[in-house]
Amino acid sequence: MNEVNYPVQGECQCGQVKFSLKAAPKMVIACHCKECQKLSTSAFSITTIVNRNDIDITGELHETSRVADSGNTNVGKFCPSCGNRIYQVNPADPEMIKFKAAGGLSDTRMIVPTTHVWTSEKQAWVTIPEGVQEFPKQR
Repeated sequence: MNEVNYPVQGECQCGQVKFSLKAAPKMVIACHCKECQKLSTSAFSITTIVNRNDIDITGELHETSRVADSGNTNVGKFCPSCGNRIYQVNPADPEMIKFKAAGGLSDTRMIVPTTHVWTSEKQAWVTIPEGVQEFPKQR
């Protein structure tokens, strides 16, 4: 695979929110929990973990918040026009961004999950690739 040239540009579905990923993600996680299935309207969601300094985001964002089963607060930022979830953050750890809009990047070669979490709630037809870390719940 060819090396990715950073920064990589991207945008939400309607183009009102733009982002620039300036460095490789620290981690790429596929989450199979029921909440992520609802969020993604699919079998799982992809979360790309990045440092706050490694991503620039411009455009108006709206916010939603919920408390996870772990007790952590999860603040979600999304485009008010198209509704695309852009990122999530735990206010207790604001330097770690859970970037949800990686599919909107112009180059997505770096978006390969190395870890699958909440596999206890995954859809029965989903097969986790051999050799990839998996956890029945959040690690």
